[in-house]
Amino acid sequence: MEIKGIAIDKIARKVYVNGDETEFTLKEFDLLLLLVSNPNRVFTKEELFERIWGLDSFGGVATVTVHIRKLREKIEFDPSNPEYIETIWGVGYRFTA
Repeated sequence: MEIKGIAIDKIARKVYVNGDETEFTLKEFDLLLLLVSNPNRVFTKEELFERIWGLDSFGGVATVTVHIRKLREKIEFDPSNPEYIETIWGVGYRFTA
């Protein structure tokens, strides 16, 4: 799967950003894959937490915020002005295609 310079090998669980392999934790990979697989869909923080960490996990939506920040640091040219993972204020996040 490839979109906007980000290539994801789901089987090998590898991510390439502009052709360079980039390391991701298990949860970072799962979160990125979910967002990229659903371009332009807005996910609430709660929905992302439930889908990636599960209902019985600890941490809550703050965990999602931290992981989104880490993803942006790895895939965005300018993480403070993201073009891939957009914050929808008061709602959640979406991967813009």
